[in-house]
Amino acid sequence: MTQTQPPQEKPAPQEHPPPRSSPGPSMGRLVGVDLARALAVFGMYVVHIGPPLSATHGVASWVRYMADGHSSVLFATLAGFSLMLIAGRREPKTGLAGRQARARIAIRAVVLLALGTVMAMEYGGVIILGFYGVYFLLALPLVRLRARTLAIIAAGLALVTPQLAYVLNSWVSDSVRQSINAYDPLHRLSEVGVLELLLTGFYPALTWLPFVISGMALGRLDLSSGAVQRRLAALGATLTVAAYGMSLLLAGKGALRSMAEDGSSSSGGSGSGAMPLDSGSVPLDGSFPEMPASSLLTAGPHSGTTFDIIGSVGVATLVIVGATVAMERLPRLRRLAKPVIAVGTMSLTAYVGHFLAQSALSVPAGTSTQQSWVPLLMFVLGATVFAAIWSRFFRRGPLEYLLNAATKPAKHMR
Repeated sequence: MTQTQPPQEKPAPQEHPPPRSSPGPSMGRLVGVDLARALAVFGMYVVHIGPPLSATHGVASWVRYMADGHSSVLFATLAGFSLMLIAGRREPKTGLAGRQARARIAIRAVVLLALGTVMAMEYGGVIILGFYGVYFLLALPLVRLRARTLAIIAAGLALVTPQLAYVLNSWVSDSVRQSINAYDPLHRLSEVGVLELLLTGFYPALTWLPFVISGMALGRLDLSSGAVQRRLAALGATLTVAAYGMSLLLAGKGALRSMAEDGSSSSGGSGSGAMPLDSGSVPLDGSFPEMPASSLLTAGPHSGTTFDIIGSVGVATLVIVGATVAMERLPRLRRLAKPVIAVGTMSLTAYVGHFLAQSALSVPAGTSTQQSWVPLLMFVLGATVFAAIWSRFFRRGPLEYLLNAATKPAKHMR
């Protein structure tokens, strides 16, 4: 065991510690990925704190619409990338190192599921962390696969799972749902149980796994390579234009419409602290039993259709590649962006923190009564300043440190 370990462990100092908070250069943790993660966090801030789409105009409307759905999809895609940072980015870890990496992922999944359940008790099903835990567990058998294989799996799921979800939701009656939920301890705690996590929730694993697996495929590629960057940029643009263009052709001009335009939003919990979903929610979860099969041709935010999944993966790919290229080729911008990059290195802290801060400060969520962008700008500024100061003294964010500590027992795996 000690004879085969050294060649596997040589690249580990670059790949092994994904939570590293320093925004300085690191070959294993790409700075552009941290910038993309920060953009995803700020996108969620836009959705949860900013005015609804119906109250915006011009450029503000474009920013608000792009944040709907795309920010959480980017977050999920980057979660898949993070799995590869643990499991071995370019080459999968094997042997003892591989077993320990999979144990770390499993522990993280359980911790995120528990944290997500606790937060959902107060804020409802909008909390994505519990869903993250399920994604990690379901993706665990795939962490040793190559990029091409992962991409094929993601594409296959994108083509099949939306239709499967639609059929399953039409088959699962209210009485069946109630029977399942009656024996589900997670649902009794937070009203986000196994059924919601897998099929009927805001971010159901059945239709969201393609995002995570796509991120895993990206994690296996050399994003510092110019040739890879060009191919991914072309792929991202092709997926985006093809998916949204085809949806517009098949479903008409309302194909990309967000429900936020109607001033409506979905709530994931019955608690008083429940917040709206990334406002344009069009769930295929039985909430709208009259939804026709033609809705599968749309591609609006959170529609969960094949066109939505493919187009959103394209957008996420473009953001990740664009951020990576910008950080590599624009050193002055990289220096200026250090505080923002710091937010990306502690995205879990930034995500959980903005919910807690909203409650503590009684800041209204992105409802129809919210008209000002000032609260959003203050939250973005606050997160950036906190992350910049914290990262000067600590390698990890507060919650990232605790999450890393929770995975320490994986070292005892043999």
